[in-house]
Amino acid sequence: MSEKIKSLYEKRKQLVPDALGVFNPSTAVRAKGSIIYDADGRELIDFAGGIGVMNAGHNPEPVVEAIQKQSANLIHTCFNVSLTEVYLDLAEKLTELFPLGEKGSKVMLTNSGAESVENAIKIARMATGKQGIIAFSGAFHGRTMMAMTLTSKTKYKTGCGPFAPEVYRLEYPYYFRYGKGITEDEYLEQQIQKLRDFFLYQAGAGQIAAVIVELVQGEGGFTVMPPQYLKELEKLCRDNGILIIIDEVQSGFGRTGKWASYQHYDIEPDIITLAKSMGGGMPIGAVVGKQEIMDAAYAGTIGGTYPGNPVCCAASLANINYMESVNINELGENVGKIVRKRFEYFKEKFESVTDVRGLGAMLAIELSKNNNPAQPDAQLASDLIKKCEEKGLIIISAGTFGNCIRILSPLTISENLLNKGLDILEESIEELTNK
Repeated sequence: MSEKIKSLYEKRKQLVPDALGVFNPSTAVRAKGSIIYDADGRELIDFAGGIGVMNAGHNPEPVVEAIQKQSANLIHTCFNVSLTEVYLDLAEKLTELFPLGEKGSKVMLTNSGAESVENAIKIARMATGKQGIIAFSGAFHGRTMMAMTLTSKTKYKTGCGPFAPEVYRLEYPYYFRYGKGITEDEYLEQQIQKLRDFFLYQAGAGQIAAVIVELVQGEGGFTVMPPQYLKELEKLCRDNGILIIIDEVQSGFGRTGKWASYQHYDIEPDIITLAKSMGGGMPIGAVVGKQEIMDAAYAGTIGGTYPGNPVCCAASLANINYMESVNINELGENVGKIVRKRFEYFKEKFESVTDVRGLGAMLAIELSKNNNPAQPDAQLASDLIKKCEEKGLIIISAGTFGNCIRILSPLTISENLLNKGLDILEESIEELTNK
């Protein structure tokens, strides 16, 4: 680390609370495409994408131009005070991408994924007249009060309680770690039985408003929901008047090779939450839901000062149109194929790489000691992050135990640059494990 970057981190230490974590020891001055230029002018390949925000790459020209044009005309009014056409244009685009229900979708814009989750829960409670919410182990839904309550990892919640009431938790199917000694089908049968038993031992169906679930867990380590389990979950929800909320904040906009991960499954959610790559780097999110559900919210219960900010809306609309023009879903599929092939090779080559999982380009490797799923190797993941940064690659970890390395590169990344980044990752694992 250069003296210049050291001084920046020293300044950070003086001015920023320690609790605001450092996920990667890099800096950024400017970026373009899949490259970040740090404070020393070094080029770094970006495999983190601002934690899944830059699916379309850094600073695509249409997005930059839309921001410049909109900010020159109107930066803010508050949509509740003065309607802006750009809000309606973006909402219309989202209803086209995510048509839910026979009457179609309605859209509430927000500032972030956590805000989307907060409002989705409020809407579900008002629509059903019930209060209970079911979330899953390994879940991450944000850091605001309800979103933090729904989030599973205790590290993100220590000392922050008391938490929001009427939240219940189911075990997310995670065969790699918890299925030792039985087949995957046997494990899923056990998990489905636990799901059925929930209403007998945890909370009656008559008090549950909604289930919220990530079909590919983000911070949870890119664990993928098995179709059989989701099918049973959907049946129980439909039979008992329970809404299905799917959190697409990290999995949306091409990351899994679809506009949303639920489109890989034979399911139609009642509500979805969006953010991250929706805005191309600008802070914006959305709650998209069936019309009759969205209209069930009482007057004055949802809203805010900044949701649907004109500059953010313009950026998002330009970003989505740009993603359509480059066929972001096909790009996501292609990136996913390349990464999965290399990750499977890593698993064969390195004893420490014990699992490969994900959907589309939302992929991760799990690192364990002694080739044992019960011995997660968070230290190796931490060392890899530092080693790769030294070699010119930005990566970040994930997972309840912090032992997964996830890929969230721009989906517009060139094949050569993607392979160069994967080469750096392979070299770094090799050096750190002396393989």
